[in-house]
Amino acid sequence: MLAAGRSTRMAPVNKLTADYQGAALVRHAAEAALASRAAEVVVVTGHDADAVRAALVGLEVRFVANPDYATGLASSVKAGVAAVGPHARGAVILLGDMPGVTSAVVDALIRAFEGVGGAKICQPNYDGRPGNPVLWPATLFGEFDELSGDVGAKPLLARHKTDV
Repeated sequence: MLAAGRSTRMAPVNKLTADYQGAALVRHAAEAALASRAAEVVVVTGHDADAVRAALVGLEVRFVANPDYATGLASSVKAGVAAVGPHARGAVILLGDMPGVTSAVVDALIRAFEGVGGAKICQPNYDGRPGNPVLWPATLFGEFDELSGDVGAKPLLARHKTDV
């Protein structure tokens, strides 16, 4: 789960730690991930890391620091993927600022991934448009090293559009 961003559009408020329906925005995403079939939840922190950690106190998540968070989203994606265990068949890249993503969405991605033998990228569609989170097969993890800046994995999705 990516939770390292600087929240520049909402500055000086960090949207990840802002209250949303009685809890920090990032906590909703973490709780959804934990309630899913995901084997582990890794939270990538950067900007305001102590506040993000405090917002997730008591949850069974593993934190990974991204010292390069200011360079953009790509560095957080790379830090998260690098933290995935060596035996994982894939990883769901979940954004920490999407409280509407439920455990059912994550579980649907996992079921789709299992249904294709773990060989495809699995991405939900909302109103006919591709969305987040995205489940990536481990066979593509090495390609994340190519990413830079504030674009996330969109270039990889474009490259592998026939594998989605």
